[in-house]
Amino acid sequence: MKKMLFAVLAACSLLFAESYQINTLSAKQLGMGHTGAGLKLGSESMHFNPGGLGFLDKTLDISAGATFIMPEVEFYGSQGKAVNDKLGTPLYVYVASSVTDWFSAGLSFTTPYGNSADYGKNWEGAGLLQDISLAVYALQPTVAFKFLDQISVGGGLAIYFGSFEQSKALVTPGRLNPLMQTPLAAHPAVPGIVDKYKNTSAVSATLSGDADVAVAANVGIQYDLLPNKLALGIAYRSEAKMKVAKGKTKINYEDKSDIETLNTINPGTVQIPALDQGNFEAELPLPANLNTGISFRPIEKLVLAFDWQMVFWGTYKDLTLDFTDNVILGVNPSTGEFVHSLASQKKYNNTFAYRLGAQYTVIDQLDVRLGVYYDETPVDDDYLTPESPSTNKLGSTIGFSFRPISNLSIDASFLYSNGSGSLGRDATSGSNPDKVGDGLNGRYEVQAWVPSVGVSFNF
Repeated sequence: MKKMLFAVLAACSLLFAESYQINTLSAKQLGMGHTGAGLKLGSESMHFNPGGLGFLDKTLDISAGATFIMPEVEFYGSQGKAVNDKLGTPLYVYVASSVTDWFSAGLSFTTPYGNSADYGKNWEGAGLLQDISLAVYALQPTVAFKFLDQISVGGGLAIYFGSFEQSKALVTPGRLNPLMQTPLAAHPAVPGIVDKYKNTSAVSATLSGDADVAVAANVGIQYDLLPNKLALGIAYRSEAKMKVAKGKTKINYEDKSDIETLNTINPGTVQIPALDQGNFEAELPLPANLNTGISFRPIEKLVLAFDWQMVFWGTYKDLTLDFTDNVILGVNPSTGEFVHSLASQKKYNNTFAYRLGAQYTVIDQLDVRLGVYYDETPVDDDYLTPESPSTNKLGSTIGFSFRPISNLSIDASFLYSNGSGSLGRDATSGSNPDKVGDGLNGRYEVQAWVPSVGVSFNF
């Protein structure tokens, strides 16, 4: 029962997967390694550095697009290989206007956090995770003020809202096999039921919920040190807490009569926690980010950019699920009191990302871009879980913008990312005392293909 409940806890951690911060919120800038803190990006500056919005010189500037994250996560464990290749599709829309020569304002809609995975219902780690879907959306009204001709400061409020759904097995494939070594096997119904679930999950749980609105600040400054030659920028987005106040659980039986039969033969043979009899609360940290950037134009047609990003993942130490009093998860052996909450240790570390990009104007209608980045993982080997098979990531990007008319741009880019060139990482979380029942020993091999398309318009 204790191991089952720890597995239930792990199932909820879809909200808390490391890779839920998304850095693909511009088809243009993805082609330059997603640099932008030191660049004048018009309406897209609202995400990369609100200070850059002050340099907008258009009455209206609109940019919109989508990214198609195509991961390939392969897990190699004691029972062979399992694959997650579920598609993710973050979106972005930026709209801004230069109200006066010194004041600009805008509004953005983005999906800066999200996660999706599907390993199948009957794989080795089904007791931790079958599939997940998480999306956090952000509305950000932003204003910027340009001082003199070279300095602009800006800021906005990121208003977050979102939802999630995740499934995991409560009775995993093969879980009933030990019944054949007990007196229960003498009952004529037991062998058939055990054989039926050798490779199939008998009972699963689906957890879901909507998050309360959370708010963070996004502020920045940009300094055009040498006009049209050299610019510096720094931006800070504060931490926010996404809270699910009334999460719900649904219990899914492959065939409920099979479980009822076993429990009729011997009461308590298969114990299913009554997670669907109440609600749960949980909280997800959206970590603070510090971005600094520099851009340099050595010749008129060439722009180079470098960004340094710090993500304050260290705020994510543990995950606690608090169920309502009518959901009893166990009994505290030292006090004899019922337990209604459980904690899973995460112990993430702060990380750094380094991004380098270049853009070259081939002709007036065509820009081409290249980029590369290195992004550290916050997760130690013995804290890896299926929803966060994190590695240090090395990414390479290409992209272009084509302008069929002067005020319309069609943008496209492509990113390939892998685990720092080595693809794989060995997980030892199954032997970590902090992760008893909440980890899985094996090897994760991770890579991703990420095309992005967008369109921008201004006048």
